[in-house]
Amino acid sequence: MNPRTTRFAPSPSGLLHLGNARTALFSLLAALPDGRFLLRIEDSDRARASLAFDEALRADLRWLGFGPYMNETAALRQSQRASVYDEYLMRLQAQGVVYPCFCTEAELGAERAGLRAQGLPPRYLGRCAGIDPRVAEERIAQGETPVWRFRVPPGQEITFHDVVRGPQHVATTLLGDFVVRRAQGDAMFFFANALDDALSGVTLVLRGEDHLANTPRQILILRALGLPVPDYGHLPLVLSEAGAPLSKRDGAFSLASLRDEGFLPLAVVNYLARLGAVVGSDRLLPLPELAQLFDCRRIGHAPARYDREQLLHWQRLAMAEAPLAEWIPLVSHRVPEEDRLRFVTATRPNALFPGDYRLWADILYGEPESPDAAARTALAAVGPAFFQAASAHLEAGGAATDLPAVLKDAGYGGKALFHALRAALTGRVAGPELKDVLALMPRALTVRRLARIRDEEC
Repeated sequence: MNPRTTRFAPSPSGLLHLGNARTALFSLLAALPDGRFLLRIEDSDRARASLAFDEALRADLRWLGFGPYMNETAALRQSQRASVYDEYLMRLQAQGVVYPCFCTEAELGAERAGLRAQGLPPRYLGRCAGIDPRVAEERIAQGETPVWRFRVPPGQEITFHDVVRGPQHVATTLLGDFVVRRAQGDAMFFFANALDDALSGVTLVLRGEDHLANTPRQILILRALGLPVPDYGHLPLVLSEAGAPLSKRDGAFSLASLRDEGFLPLAVVNYLARLGAVVGSDRLLPLPELAQLFDCRRIGHAPARYDREQLLHWQRLAMAEAPLAEWIPLVSHRVPEEDRLRFVTATRPNALFPGDYRLWADILYGEPESPDAAARTALAAVGPAFFQAASAHLEAGGAATDLPAVLKDAGYGGKALFHALRAALTGRVAGPELKDVLALMPRALTVRRLARIRDEEC
């Protein structure tokens, strides 16, 4: 297979969500290892496009690890390419493939209503297709501002192979003559989009299934201009857990929100690679290895639903495989240097997110944690004598690590002993191994916390 050139062409009108990110990921995986992955900024919707969102989406892609594979400085921006679109529209005009349309919104609305009343899909019936070019020129000279429509050839069938969905067939009679340039002079999205793909050498376009209706029109445009037509693949939507399509306006599913929560990029990438697709491996894989297993034919046709538990599964694997040394800087504000590696090792099983290391550093070396509800229940279950025995042992100079044995000799045991002792020291019944808590926590802090609980219980 020849190396592919793919692209990701987001609109900077909101935060990237998981559906956008999956499209970008699949496009990158399809290009690796020897192809090109292009970033293009489709900012033709000037009312909604924002430089802040542009910068945010680039930051998201870099965070995912795409930076080494894309050239951000060469990214095309539609807002800067009006002259290119005008040039190619003039070529179509010279061929007579496009024509000016002076129909009003009222006329078009009536036409659509009539078709619906007949049970037919709404489309433009070609009211202006036969206007004499000289008459059209006169009307434009008098100040009328038409849209420009592409003259769809009648009685033909457009066929293409969708790399995800298989063979596609669309009758041109279903399309109607479509607008390629608005009355204000702006190129329509799918006209600019198709030109940018062809002119930048894109050979495979992966995008959401909501663009499927654009594909036959874009194929007609590119064929009329004698430009290469890329392969297309249309991805099913990604739905929320409630079954609703994801939206840029819903920050709950944005990459920024996941990053802020503490998800690792490798976890997100591995989750997205399997969201509605079959990878063929259950291992946590870096991008190059995911690319080796990626196949557009393994992408499902049904909508994929966001599953937080699956995302957390990959987060656990990513956290477990990250080098221990990576987390040491997170705890340097609280944990003595000589304890840091041992602390990170001990708390690793309880760190689902990087921030959990900071949390446990504060618990074991900082101010006392207020016991949560489960901890208060565990404290009440053993009674005051438990804490009197523990405090007496420490105040007599006994080692903190000997506390379980001392309390066992005092008649306590099992889950009640360990839950109550951990609750007194950390404010929680779950956490790192109690032996590690006792070994790591400064002795003065251990004495103070047990004495406080003893005094409260008494």
